[in-house]
Amino acid sequence: MNFLAHIFLSGDDNDLLKIGNFMGDTIRGKQYLDYPQPVQKGILLHRQIDTFTDAHPRFRTSKKRLVPLYGHYAGVITDIFYDYFLAKHWQTFSAMPLDTYITQFYTLLQEKREILNTRTQSIVSYMIRDNWLKAYQTFAGLSKILYQMDRRTGFRSQMQYATDSLRTEESFFEQDFFPFFEDIQDFVRQNLNS
Repeated sequence: MNFLAHIFLSGDDNDLLKIGNFMGDTIRGKQYLDYPQPVQKGILLHRQIDTFTDAHPRFRTSKKRLVPLYGHYAGVITDIFYDYFLAKHWQTFSAMPLDTYITQFYTLLQEKREILNTRTQSIVSYMIRDNWLKAYQTFAGLSKILYQMDRRTGFRSQMQYATDSLRTEESFFEQDFFPFFEDIQDFVRQNLNS
C-alpha cells in the first residue's frame, strides 16, 4: 500500500507506531533496531502490510490489469490507485474528515522530525509542500504524483499515463479495492492485538 493506507492502518492509538509504518520503505534490513520499540513495531507492521498486499488475490487482479502497459511498475501504480479509493471513500472508513486527518498527520511529522531518518525527512518536506495525501483525492493530483514518479525513472515507467487506465477501468479497480481493504483491516487488527 502507499502512504495514506499505511498511515490509516496504523490506527490512532500510537503516534510512534504510525511514524514507523510511514517510514518503513526507507528502512533496510535490521536498521529498524536503531529506533525506539514502538517505531520498530511500525516498521515491521509496514513490511507485513506489504507482504499481505502483494499476496492478496484482489490486489493481484488489479495489478494484472496494469502489467501489459506498465510492467513491473504495475504494483506501485496499484498501490497509488488504492490510496485514491481510500481517499475517495474516506467517510466510509473514518469519522474524522480527511483534511483534518491529513493536517494532524503533517503536524505529527513535524513534531517527531528528529525520529525520522534523513531520507524520510526529505520525503516529508516535499509531501507537505505539495500536499501528497490530499492529492490522492483527484485525478489531477494523481497525475501530478505519477508524473513525478515517472520522472524519477527517467520516464521509462510511463506511470504518468496510468490515470488513463484508472479512468477507463475505475469500476473494476474499485471492485477489487473494497474486499481487499476489508481483509487488510482485519489482518492489521489481528496483528496489532497479538
